[in-house]
Amino acid sequence: MLFKSKGFLLSLAIAVGIVVALLPRPEGTRFSISGDPGKALYAGVSSQFDLDSVSADGKTYVLRVKSESGVSKPGVYLQERISEMDLGKAKVKYLEGLSPTAKRFLALLAVLVVLFVTEPIPLEITALMIGVCLVALNITDLKNAWAAYMHPVVVFIMVCLIFAIAVDKVGLTKRLGYAIIKRAGTSVVRFTFFICIGLGIASSVMHDAAACAIGIAAMLPLMKATGIKPNSNTAKFMMLSLPFACSCGGMGTLVGGGRCMAAAAFLKEFTGGKYELSFVDWMLYCMPAAVVCVFVAVTMLYFVFRPDTSLKLPKSDEDLGPFSREEKITLILTGVLFLTWLTKSFHGLDYSITGMIGVAALVLFGILKWDDIHENLEWGTALFIFGGGIALGLSMEASGAAQYFAHLFFPLVEGKGWLILFIGIGVFGALATNVMANVAAAALVLPIAIPLAQMENINPTIIALCLGMATSFAFLLVIGCPPNAISYSYRYFKSSDLTKAGAIVMPVLLTVLVVVASIWWKILGLV
Repeated sequence: MLFKSKGFLLSLAIAVGIVVALLPRPEGTRFSISGDPGKALYAGVSSQFDLDSVSADGKTYVLRVKSESGVSKPGVYLQERISEMDLGKAKVKYLEGLSPTAKRFLALLAVLVVLFVTEPIPLEITALMIGVCLVALNITDLKNAWAAYMHPVVVFIMVCLIFAIAVDKVGLTKRLGYAIIKRAGTSVVRFTFFICIGLGIASSVMHDAAACAIGIAAMLPLMKATGIKPNSNTAKFMMLSLPFACSCGGMGTLVGGGRCMAAAAFLKEFTGGKYELSFVDWMLYCMPAAVVCVFVAVTMLYFVFRPDTSLKLPKSDEDLGPFSREEKITLILTGVLFLTWLTKSFHGLDYSITGMIGVAALVLFGILKWDDIHENLEWGTALFIFGGGIALGLSMEASGAAQYFAHLFFPLVEGKGWLILFIGIGVFGALATNVMANVAAAALVLPIAIPLAQMENINPTIIALCLGMATSFAFLLVIGCPPNAISYSYRYFKSSDLTKAGAIVMPVLLTVLVVVASIWWKILGLV
């Protein structure tokens, strides 16, 4: 079909980008000047610009174009004057308008959004081309474009995925699944609640996709033995509860999903290191919400699909025996790794450094071989999708596009407090993450949201936490997150079933976030 062909979808993406590029560019009237402490530029343009304000340290000042100046493109004019006056260190920053660089970024962004949604080419290739396009369009330089693909966040995510491979290889995942099954008994409903809530909470300390895969491996044989048919209400309840619970649980710590670490990294980047979320901080603020959301998600799905409570699962009597040497070593290494992450404030080593030391230890102790890593690690996801998302977010901030949208949306939240901003960012983030990778969603929203918070004198930590949690609710589309896609691949429910369930569950979970944040964060003194 023409409308689904790769050529048509690629042409559509490019056409949308061209349309955005041709739209009028708002210039604005105020411009921040840095790198000119002697105000030489102002002296040269004082007939066209007024001095609006000067920073407390005198390093930057703001110029406002005079209404009778006759300058049609004041930002471009200032840049030209800097070149003519040989003020090489001076830089112009648009405060209200959109710079030419930001306009090019938005055109590229429009193309990428269409490609993310329609997927005419693999997402990994689309993400890799982000770096190429950023350089080709002169939005950023070569070094900065590719540096994002090995950002400490990307390395951290790779470490988490490698440890998940090790845990699965030695059999700890199977042991976890059997432990849940034995405690759940034969009741279908009890079993589903046990395994989904158990693995949902476990997703806080392991990748949510890995937790979902473990759960399905334990579920499917029992479902088949019980005679649970695809597309029955019981099947829908079981196979949708698992990805929903794992996605919710993933927001409990920085390890649970790339979205969490990306949010923490952007907070630090965009505030110049003034605000930082450690492993302990994130867990303290988010774990209670994660536990509540996991339970609420499974409970909501029970009422949506009403499974057959008369069905009984067969008992599992398999004895896995004592822990093997490999299992013990893996448990010890994982425990030590988490301890280093929890104590980062004492030793100062980045999560990516201690994580890679842990990976080296797995190999040295014979738990993993290089073949285990390169054959099982999702390199495209770890390097390209997460790296591309980081590159996109950093470029959005550096180009000035984020600042422009922050000023555009500021009147909507001005004077309304943290809660209104929290709700708005949460809803937008939850919707955006359904049509693109959650790291990409965080990369698009945070560069806008953090300046908004700062303009409103709101602690930007609140917004980073909000987005890291809200982008866990990708429950409207199968492509929304990996757990959805993994569960759907077994065809026990239709994509419309997921959308129906998500449309009911997602608003409830967003409400839970607001309530937990209002109560728990107030107790902790964050709000």
